[in-house]
Amino acid sequence: MLQIQNLTKVFNPGTVNEKTALSKVSLRLAPGDFVTVIGGNGAGKSTMLNSVAGVFPTDGGRILLDGQDVTKLSEHKRARYLGRVFQDPMMGTAADMNIEENLALAYRRGQRRTLKWGVTGAERARYRDLLRELDLGLEDRMTDKVGLLSGGQRQALTLLMATLKPPKLLLLDEHTAALDPKTAAKVLHLTQKLVEENHLTTLMVTHNMSDAIRLGNRLIMMSEGRIAIEISGEEKKSLHKSDLIALFEKAGGDLENDRMLLS
Repeated sequence: MLQIQNLTKVFNPGTVNEKTALSKVSLRLAPGDFVTVIGGNGAGKSTMLNSVAGVFPTDGGRILLDGQDVTKLSEHKRARYLGRVFQDPMMGTAADMNIEENLALAYRRGQRRTLKWGVTGAERARYRDLLRELDLGLEDRMTDKVGLLSGGQRQALTLLMATLKPPKLLLLDEHTAALDPKTAAKVLHLTQKLVEENHLTTLMVTHNMSDAIRLGNRLIMMSEGRIAIEISGEEKKSLHKSDLIALFEKAGGDLENDRMLLS
């Protein structure tokens, strides 16, 4: 489903601030894989995710999605294949549009825009049913502007929008980091539910070791722009936090500078 081949990204090349964010990273996700990505600050986690999304051009390597080479495609053109939830709850939704309109835009992702645009009765009923499953009371607020919602409500809505039309690949970039613990737990539960129900191929970046261990069928640990460790199958199921901390330190991680990993 997703193939990353020898991906390289260097920021500020040729300057005193030169930083190799990705160094020949290779990763393959099969259909239905749910891969969690852990690592310290500056390990390359978000850079890899942004490279897949097409946020910026890479300096080497290839990215294939469902067999198609998308390395040179713009972020806009890749968006038709991807669902994405950002760390900032304010991103991913249109604050000045209401809940119903946001969902309609997500449902029409990848379709040609026309002057004729509207929400059908059948669509409206489906949106209401989906919102009811969030258990946030949003099914009774479909005409409310999204800008009036709390951060947790917006993030749950963004997640629903990202999966409303099942994408080839779902990208989650520390999507609960800005939420309080109770809300974060609820959004993660919703994440797991939507991924399992829709059999979504998912790449989730997180700073939280506990979440990385508990969720998904594969875990990768990044360090200095490389994939240092990959764990899957029975090994991942029996993994404990202390094991992952030991592996992180062995890979050169500095827990003194990455205390979020201990949460």
